[in-house]
Amino acid sequence: MKLKTISILFILFAFSFFYFFFSFSPKLFSKVSPLCPEEGDLLVIGSIADASILVPMLATDAMSHIVAEKIFRGIVKYAPDMTIVGDLAEKFEISPDKKTITFYLKKGVKWEDGAEVTAYDVEFGFNLIRDPRIPSAYASDFLEVEKFKVLDPYTFQVTYKRPFALALPSWGNLVVLPKHLLKDKDLKYLQSVFGRKPLGNGPFKFYSWEPQSQIKLIYNPFYSEGRACLDGLVFRVIPDPSTLFMELRGGGVDWISLTPLQYLKLEREEPLKKDFQIYRYLAFSYTYVGYNLRDPLFKDKRVRKALCYAINKEKIVKGALLGQGVPAYGPYKPDAWFYNPAIEKSCPYNPKEALKLLEEAGFKRGKDGLLYKDGRPFEFALLTNQGNLPRLLAAQIIKQDLSKLGIKVNIRVMEWTTLIHQFIDKRRFQAVILGWTTGPDPDLYDIFHSSKVESPGLNFVGYKNKEVDRLLEEGRYTLDKEKRKEIYYRLQEILAEDQPYTFLYIPMSLEAIHKRFHGIKPAPIGISYNIERWWVPKNDQKYLVP
Repeated sequence: MKLKTISILFILFAFSFFYFFFSFSPKLFSKVSPLCPEEGDLLVIGSIADASILVPMLATDAMSHIVAEKIFRGIVKYAPDMTIVGDLAEKFEISPDKKTITFYLKKGVKWEDGAEVTAYDVEFGFNLIRDPRIPSAYASDFLEVEKFKVLDPYTFQVTYKRPFALALPSWGNLVVLPKHLLKDKDLKYLQSVFGRKPLGNGPFKFYSWEPQSQIKLIYNPFYSEGRACLDGLVFRVIPDPSTLFMELRGGGVDWISLTPLQYLKLEREEPLKKDFQIYRYLAFSYTYVGYNLRDPLFKDKRVRKALCYAINKEKIVKGALLGQGVPAYGPYKPDAWFYNPAIEKSCPYNPKEALKLLEEAGFKRGKDGLLYKDGRPFEFALLTNQGNLPRLLAAQIIKQDLSKLGIKVNIRVMEWTTLIHQFIDKRRFQAVILGWTTGPDPDLYDIFHSSKVESPGLNFVGYKNKEVDRLLEEGRYTLDKEKRKEIYYRLQEILAEDQPYTFLYIPMSLEAIHKRFHGIKPAPIGISYNIERWWVPKNDQKYLVP
């Protein structure tokens, strides 16, 4: 977007929201909540990527889950201190043998259309995610259930085949769906109709979706925990980070995740800094290079280990992140109880060791300086997504590092949904820079177990290791914390040796949010966990709703 058009577009954008909420305001149907010091205003969130589908069990990208979690509640959720507490569940009981959980649902919880949320909705979603015709990447957790029984409309009981470490946390929002709307519908309807216009039970409800432009949510007047303080959320899709930052400056968005360069700029610009609060913390995510292990270039683990030695992670953190992050040596944050610090010594930057391993794998340098094997040069395409400057800069540093060894890297930058659906889901890539969001539990079954190599499984690199499979399974069925720690320590050692990914960095989360928003309470779980309780003083409200 050109600079001279920003003010005009912002006026039109603000007017469109005013018209939108004037034409339909749920305030007409709601009571004032005692939980909100003030009600009103919109939170406009800028994002470089659009969502793909708003049904949690079918979504595999972060943006889809970010939007959907505002619409759908789970049976349980993570509290701010990262303990598990009830959400739709008023309470739950775990049997002495750790195999059976009984959930007691809160009464009076409504879907947006006024129908009551019951155990039959959960049973419907549970049966749906286990259906082999449903392309869900998360079915494995629910296939561990031996018996699901509805005891009454507000109580259900699940019995597992054996004690399962993920039994409790798996009952988030994946399987809570409105049975009365979906029971006679097919997969196509779930994906193309309900997935584009869902009906939920959370603090906000869906209003509209303009693909590659914006998603609008308004507060749900039937939300059982008291209406959200804000009138709505708007997710604006702006793929170019520079344009996104200009929108922040111009008032077109209220919240963006800053790039490291933008963070430094904002820190230096006093007029802008006085309007925005920056929340800075080590993110629950990591960025990596994933290799397609079906490709002959990457089948030999000596080659992958050589690439790890050849890539200077410290340089990437300094150059791509401007110091706003730490090097990654595995799939966990260094402050996690299951993190194995020994893996940090697995492949320090060492180009000589890298070249030695490549020579052992059969590569020889040609007259043109490139490495060859069987007459073919070591050359590959490295994909990454549009709008993520640190990943692009990391790709450029990787290209420089590998060129010193005689490896030619061709960088390709793609729009997010194209990259995921046309290349990753179809396994049509050689190497890709992507990231995973992590959580409080060390389970990596969906990402690295060999049963997940086919689409829609998340092990898209095609990694297979029998010991890893065994460890991932043991980790799921071991409840003792120290024993689980031993399991995941060993898992990290194998991943560091096999290198299905070259783990690059764990970034700092740099969230810039306009200071007119109150009620933000940073916690170990992050900042957005209580977004329905964010509020704006009347005199500071920007988008007025009658």
